[in-house]
Amino acid sequence: MKILLAEDEVQLSRVFSTALRHEGYEVDQAFDGEEALSLSEANAYDVLILDIMMPKMTGLEALREMRSKGNTTYTLMLTAMAEIDDRVNGLDAGADDYLTKPISLKELLARLRALSRRFETNYSEQQLQLGNVTLDTQEQELKARNAIRLANKEVKLLALLMRHVGKPLTTGQLYEHVWGMQSDSEFDDGYVWIYISYLKQKLRSVQANLDIVGEENGDFTLVVKGGVE
Repeated sequence: MKILLAEDEVQLSRVFSTALRHEGYEVDQAFDGEEALSLSEANAYDVLILDIMMPKMTGLEALREMRSKGNTTYTLMLTAMAEIDDRVNGLDAGADDYLTKPISLKELLARLRALSRRFETNYSEQQLQLGNVTLDTQEQELKARNAIRLANKEVKLLALLMRHVGKPLTTGQLYEHVWGMQSDSEFDDGYVWIYISYLKQKLRSVQANLDIVGEENGDFTLVVKGGVE
């Protein structure tokens, strides 16, 4: 799971990022709202953890901007204020949940573990539309100028890429989301390249204006040919 941690208190950010990495999460750190917004636009994250009170741009302002641009990433807001209004403002801005400071590291890790379990079952719209492509995740159908059926893992892989169009996803991220979290000894990134190759062929076969760029064992990015979504 890849996490963006936006917290302007340097020591607190260091403590939480160290703990998260120790648990196996990949963490990018931001120390103000503008930096958080910039990173969210350049990278694909599974979870955003945003402090409300940050310099340059507050967490609420950054989140509103992200949501206005179509970023639906699950977001936890961090707040030092326990008032109801603060919680309401965060939820109205598009937050999915909040934690009140002082934050319990144990509770934060428990929330993230629960999210990992939920992603498999709840992180899927029935239909995704991008470019001239429609992906029906229930019927497992890929449609553009014509249509073709996809295997279950092809659907999961393409859906993930479509949700993060234009953003690089590592081989490890793709493997984790499609095949599930495995121990290092069971990790076989060769599966990712095989299924990416299948998808590239099937996108061509339906005359989609989408393509997947990237090399084996590296990052992969879904792009719209011509740059028009």
